[in-house]
Amino acid sequence: MRWQLGVTATESHINKSLSSGGPWAMTTVETNISRILLKEEIQDFLFREAELLDERNFEEWLDLLTDDIRYWMPMRRNVKANELDREFTREGQDINWFDEGKGTLDRRVRQILTGVHWAEEPLSRICHFVTNVQLLGAEPSITDPIEVSVKCRFLIYRNRVQTETDFLIGKREDTLRKVNEEWKISQRKIILDQNVLLAKNLTFFF
Repeated sequence: MRWQLGVTATESHINKSLSSGGPWAMTTVETNISRILLKEEIQDFLFREAELLDERNFEEWLDLLTDDIRYWMPMRRNVKANELDREFTREGQDINWFDEGKGTLDRRVRQILTGVHWAEEPLSRICHFVTNVQLLGAEPSITDPIEVSVKCRFLIYRNRVQTETDFLIGKREDTLRKVNEEWKISQRKIILDQNVLLAKNLTFFF
């Protein structure tokens, strides 16, 4: 067997399979292309969501959420190395920073839009940075997804009034679902890299 410089045995097998119309041609390659295209589609969705929030298009942002959305942020504890299972407050059992559905998110938006929100009048200046987007899974398949699991990192900059400035950093674990051929967020878990909240409030959206 002759070896080509820089070509592994696996790559050589794939190339032969592709040229002969073997199983790799219809499985691995198509799956990889589908995964790349799907990840690009999901990234564009998350970037568009961030832009809507930064531009204060809150009602349009609400349209990106499913009616049964779960939107929550657990608290973090300072724990010993052998107690990492206790680092986060438990879902449905402990107190969280917030644990919301579509109804409460809608009411928060309505309150901001009244112009008499004590913590958001004048409105905060917000900038969302979204990065390290990872596509973790797709159901029922990567080539025909109805629901996807996504993880990413975020950095949120906020400035209020004159000198109030906050930086919030963490990760998000999202579930996105296709509704009428459009992606919507059906679950978002927000993990903030702070034990004690350093911002005065959490009146903005992650």
